Amino acid sequence: MSFMVGHQTSKFAGDPFASQGLWGTPNGRANFCEEDYAITFYIAEFINSLSNVAYVYLALKSIYPTRSHFPTKPKIDFMSFSLLALGIGSFLFHASLRKTLEFVDELSMLLLSWSMLDAVFAADISSPSNRRLVRGAIAVFHIIFCAVYLQTVNIIIQVVGFLGGMIITGFKSHYLLKGLKTSDPTDEKKLSEAKAKNLTNRGWDAVYVSLFGYLLWNIEFMYCSELRAAKAAIGLPTSWIFEFHGWWHVLTAIGAAQFMDVAREMRAEVRRQKGTGQEKKEK
Repeated sequence: MSFMVGHQTSKFAGDPFASQGLWGTPNGRANFCEEDYAITFYIAEFINSLSNVAYVYLALKSIYPTRSHFPTKPKIDFMSFSLLALGIGSFLFHASLRKTLEFVDELSMLLLSWSMLDAVFAADISSPSNRRLVRGAIAVFHIIFCAVYLQTVNIIIQVVGFLGGMIITGFKSHYLLKGLKTSDPTDEKKLSEAKAKNLTNRGWDAVYVSLFGYLLWNIEFMYCSELRAAKAAIGLPTSWIFEFHGWWHVLTAIGAAQFMDVAREMRAEVRRQKGTGQEKKEK
């Protein structure tokens, strides 16, 4: 996923098989450390592509939480849909390294941000009409933001939009959780300290896992030559453990999915405390 600004000026291109793949010579703005078409004629970056299965798997796990839901009773919401779209979009870009599909990858990241903002900002609004108004405003903002990005093709805009959305989501989640909990164990209408602590810890765990994945990506970016030498010395398939951008996909998928679960639980708790009966209706 195109998340780091630096890769726009440093491309790991010119690999021996780069012009011999199904999708043609890569023309995307980003080209990662994994050697192009080294494994198969059909996929430009093999591990960077297949690691996106983590997004798809965790999205489907949320959509079909039990066997009774599969296949005709999906439990889909906006967040699980955005996670699924991100996995597909990122797979297509890394498989092809085509510029058009790079935009699909980047826009799917903004879709993920949109879905999380939608979940936490609409959670504590009791009035259905006000809730629709807030969700509509968030939708309009993101659509305009994406249009501006596509018009300018400035990666900084995409990075600021994605990071800004995640940060705002975090602050809003903290605010929600603070209003839900109580230190009085006899107050059954409020969230207990233990449950609130559990949600807080899981939320931070999701952040830490994602940050660790981002650290691995940066290590790969800065030390690509050294990593390529190590992979050549070790050989396949063991060398795949050094495809750190692929690990970024797996770890951020885990972090995003866990944070989504926390957001869903907070949203359900808000509805329970407000007595709006919207737990099952909220998408």
